[in-house]
Amino acid sequence: MSLFDLTGRVAVVTGGNGGIGLGMARGMAEAGAAIAIAGRNKAKSETAAAELAKLGVKTAVLGVDVADEASCRKMIEDAVKQLGRLDILVNNAGINIRKQPQDYTLAEWRQVIETNLTSAFTCSHAAYPHMLKAGGGKIINIGSMMSIFGASFAPAYAASKGGIVQMSRALATAWAKDNIQVNAVLPGWIDTDLTKRAREEVSGLNSMVLMRTPCRRWGTPADMSGVAVFLASKASDFVTGTAIPVDGGYSVQG
Repeated sequence: MSLFDLTGRVAVVTGGNGGIGLGMARGMAEAGAAIAIAGRNKAKSETAAAELAKLGVKTAVLGVDVADEASCRKMIEDAVKQLGRLDILVNNAGINIRKQPQDYTLAEWRQVIETNLTSAFTCSHAAYPHMLKAGGGKIINIGSMMSIFGASFAPAYAASKGGIVQMSRALATAWAKDNIQVNAVLPGWIDTDLTKRAREEVSGLNSMVLMRTPCRRWGTPADMSGVAVFLASKASDFVTGTAIPVDGGYSVQG
């Protein structure tokens, strides 16, 4: 269906070389978008880009440290230089430091907030003039179940992901007049390298997730493809400022 066709569009995905980011990038590539994979691990990004290129789309590999403003701005400029334009930005890069609040240092707090929240603003700010020039655009910010719930072991992560939702609403309101839609996606428990580490660090997490999730399974990166295509395409032109859970029903359980 043409509503979901991304042919001729260019997407930048931070942290797009694995997990949720690669799942979303693959979905958009299958819909015809050119994809710029942005990350710190060049070899991993090149592997991901080569995989997507097999789908018949243009790809680019961009190095970025999302906690550094200059690096974020260079990433956006490099994407436009290599692929010609910018239509879609997925702010997916993020980290977590799992500790009880009283054990956090201020430096650790700042590291998580800068990486997860400030970077999404910086990248969006850098993308804005290019989307304006293109006549519109789509920004997809990756939140979390922690945008909704608290967790004793993730104070800074939860704060950053709650902030992602409110920032998305503010940007959506500000840029609607420019035909730029800004939305957040709230993944549930998705089976990635990061969540494998969480299962090692948080006792009983696996059984808790399976018990609470109506689908009775962890999500996969492929489960993130559809929402990415929807929010990146014309199908969502009148959808902005939303926060969409993709969680197998986890967030609706009492």
